[in-house]
Amino acid sequence: MQNILTQTWQEKVSAFSALSEKMGELHPEILELAYDENWFKLFVPEIYGGPGKKLPEILRLEEELAKADGSLGWTVTLCAGAAWFAGFLNPELAKEIFAERTVCFAGSGAVGGTARNTSDGYVINGHWKYASGALHATIFTANCILQNNDGTDVMDELGNPKVLSFILKKDEVKILSGWSYFGLIATGSHAFEVSNLVVAKNRTFEINNTIQVADSGFDYPFLQLAETTLAVNSLGMANHFLKLTEESFYKRSGLKRYTNKQIEFFNYELNECKNNIQQLRNSFYKAFDESWDELISKGKIDEETCSAVSLISRKLAHACRQSADTLFPYCGLEAAKKESEINRVWRDIHTASQHALLTFIE
Repeated sequence: MQNILTQTWQEKVSAFSALSEKMGELHPEILELAYDENWFKLFVPEIYGGPGKKLPEILRLEEELAKADGSLGWTVTLCAGAAWFAGFLNPELAKEIFAERTVCFAGSGAVGGTARNTSDGYVINGHWKYASGALHATIFTANCILQNNDGTDVMDELGNPKVLSFILKKDEVKILSGWSYFGLIATGSHAFEVSNLVVAKNRTFEINNTIQVADSGFDYPFLQLAETTLAVNSLGMANHFLKLTEESFYKRSGLKRYTNKQIEFFNYELNECKNNIQQLRNSFYKAFDESWDELISKGKIDEETCSAVSLISRKLAHACRQSADTLFPYCGLEAAKKESEINRVWRDIHTASQHALLTFIE
């Protein structure tokens, strides 16, 4: 398979990644590249002006993006992933939203607000954290507990508070600066909030229930979609780190003090990490591709297949972080210098590893 990113794109990303980190958001040059390539619309169907890509191709692209720069890969993955909700939106609302060239979704999977049902629509109040791409997003998605007009919770058929997802516009939310973490800095994953915001009835949606477009892929299980897209980000970042590790070791000022046996041991460790990640990568794409083929051929994915995809996604993500930890001591003080490329990649890998879906293998 040909590289999805051309060398020119990789060079541009490389040239502006450090500047993005200093800014705390993606550099305008990288954003313009993302708009040109429709990266924030990866999941958007052609009927709404999207590229019409499918998950097998998207995963491999997101891996390449994360390899080029962790913050870019993560931002595109989270923002494009939120735009996957296009398949469940009111069609007229979707046409309006995706007509904008620079449309970008951000949001949170957490239930952070309430939505009071009124005759005119819904009154929304809430606070949501970790909205990657918040500083350039045009649309925010927010999960809310549905309430009756008297303030009591609406219950679902199982007796639990009913949760609905909502579409909010940029000028309706307040961005709260709060992304003070040591990695994925340029994702600008800040919080947002709204207070007594009134939205129309057509601003709600529920995933995997009523698909609003005649297109394949929107019935892929959301949990496995999230796990796979996060896993390929760790994979891309890890392969970037492996490349930089080899370069850093042989540039160390103390290299001449090492014996041939010590250098051989480093090469053994490096190759073990490379081989382990490559084998897990192969197993990951095999499991995912089988799940996708099952969905297309049978119209659904068996639970056993879904479980296999979840397991290999988490194993892959864990191996990527563990490889970075194994190899970091060989990289010299340059790797501990916060302005260096290898340090940025190491920090990005470890920040990505804190996502709740990646915490445990089983």
